[in-house]
Amino acid sequence: MDLELTQSSQSASAQASKAKGFYKLSWLQRIGFGAGDMAQNLIYQTVSMYLLFFYTNVYGLGPGVAAIMFLIVRIVDVIWDPLVGTYVDKHDPRWGKYRSYLLLAGIPLTGFAILCFWNGFSGSLLYAYITYVGLSMCYTVVNVPYGALNASMTRDTNEITILTSTRMFMANLGGLAVGMGIPIVLRLFDPSESGDMSTTDSAWLSTMTVYGLIGLALLVFCFSQSRERVVMDKKETANVKVSDLWMEFAHNTPLRVLAFFFITAFAMMSVGNAAGAYYVNYNIHGSAGELSVFMGLGSIPAFIFMPMIPAIKKMVGKKGMFYIFLLIAILGMAMLYVVSKMDSLANVQWGAYSAQMWLVYVAQFVKSTGVIVATGYMWALVPEVISYGEYTTGRRISGIVNALTGIFYKAGMALGGVVPGAVLAWVGFNHEAPEQTWMAQEGILWLVAVIPAILLLLAMFIISRYELDDDRIDAINAEIEKRHK
Repeated sequence: MDLELTQSSQSASAQASKAKGFYKLSWLQRIGFGAGDMAQNLIYQTVSMYLLFFYTNVYGLGPGVAAIMFLIVRIVDVIWDPLVGTYVDKHDPRWGKYRSYLLLAGIPLTGFAILCFWNGFSGSLLYAYITYVGLSMCYTVVNVPYGALNASMTRDTNEITILTSTRMFMANLGGLAVGMGIPIVLRLFDPSESGDMSTTDSAWLSTMTVYGLIGLALLVFCFSQSRERVVMDKKETANVKVSDLWMEFAHNTPLRVLAFFFITAFAMMSVGNAAGAYYVNYNIHGSAGELSVFMGLGSIPAFIFMPMIPAIKKMVGKKGMFYIFLLIAILGMAMLYVVSKMDSLANVQWGAYSAQMWLVYVAQFVKSTGVIVATGYMWALVPEVISYGEYTTGRRISGIVNALTGIFYKAGMALGGVVPGAVLAWVGFNHEAPEQTWMAQEGILWLVAVIPAILLLLAMFIISRYELDDDRIDAINAEIEKRHK
């Protein structure tokens, strides 16, 4: 096997271009596939950025109670995700092995997302659990098949890079619509809103209804444009079982590396996102408009840098790209921490904003540039580890692999809910107080800058262990196609 993989990259590429599985996609197909992630981000990013804030400042839960709930929901996911991945791999629904679930689970996902932001049972922990668990379970039934969908559309490495860039461009368009749009839409539904996001419950419900319905329409569009061409047939997947998930994890070294990278990357993003609204409201005393700009800057760099990913990767290589942009993100977090301490600039006006606010925006832009590119491209590695598993075992169990990565990125999301809630409880955060204590403000600043930076340093070490470069994965895919012949 290893001898076959030593063939030159030109030979592998030549074989790849002729092989059946190396399909080229139209731009409509690429955009259609990306619409699926944009749809999910309208829900995921809203939950990541604002659900904890909604629970503590509108719904009436304590931050410690909310933190425990986020942890328990993720424990449920650890049990649920493998079951979904196994079911998806073993079954072939009428409308497609993977894309069918965009419709079948997309409708209840939209319903639970709306109900999560309804205050009809204000303060009820049971209602919060039911709706958040339901949301998370439906999200898995959409996200696991969607994650497997790109690996079923083509084996072509360059095509997958373009597909991933398009996907992340549109995912960040959804993130921008959430980060910058939610405060604006809330004010449309509640013009009397004071500026601290603690607005009426009806405004939150109406806002989530709009975002949920738009997301559902995008899932339908993704369904209409996706074509599954690289899938295992029923005989090959008949014996797939839940235990295959852990067997794949044990034997697939690149998958293990990617899984742990997912934990640290999603924890970093979730912790920072969950703390953003608190930071703007209580550390720099910003308005809803300033919160909108701050959150929007978390996605804007995607529209500049995501289209450049294929060219950047060619220049510096896969690992080099990760290292460069992870360091850029850490630099931005350091800038954010330092600027937040510069009280002397708070009253110096540069146009519409204070000098301090402008520097906060610059730091947020630098941080987001690094985060978006590094965490965006990691999705292109999922089809690689799926192909590696197929090469070593003979089975392309995409659902199982995506269920496993789903467990790890949801573990990161769990930290994004648990860590902020625990830190806020520890530092004595009180949403009813007009001014937070120094300790509470410092805790919020650690959530926005320090803890994410530590996680990124860990992520750099983890990704250094990833061994599948483009030449190796091209050779692996060419060998798999040769076997099928």
